Amino acid sequence: MARLASRIQPCLWFDTQAEEAARFYTGIFPQSRILSVSHFSEVGQEHHGKPPGSVMAVSFTLDGQEMLALNGGPQFKFSPAVSLMVQCDSQAEIDHYWNALGEGGDPAAQQCGWLADRYGLSWQVTPRDWERLLNAPDQAASRRAWAAIHTMKKLDIAALQAAFDGR
Repeated sequence: MARLASRIQPCLWFDTQAEEAARFYTGIFPQSRILSVSHFSEVGQEHHGKPPGSVMAVSFTLDGQEMLALNGGPQFKFSPAVSLMVQCDSQAEIDHYWNALGEGGDPAAQQCGWLADRYGLSWQVTPRDWERLLNAPDQAASRRAWAAIHTMKKLDIAALQAAFDGR
């Protein structure tokens, strides 16, 4: 099968969990699969310090988006400064992705549709049309929607729409 032609490919830096994380993520999203797994060799071991044969990188698609998970070591950690956004068409989708991605994650890092998964990677699980509510010409309605979002962890489409409508 031909590789995807996307010019931009996110690379996620893990300590040693790249393959585990890629399998976790591909088990959650449709149109997802592991493409390849590469391993460290003795070449460059003075730099990478990883045992020859251990997993170096995993190339995978996540809902059609090509990604790379790299076992780079403990020097760098994920932060909420970078997140992956999952745009959902229904409350059922929001519930599914929120629950699956948040399993084993940090409950303290959940707010306004954001969560941190078990690996520390931040996700935003949002309705696809959230910008319509938050950036509408009706500024009072948008303010009500913004206020509602700030009271939520997992976003509730019906509650956001009700706030927007002034109900």
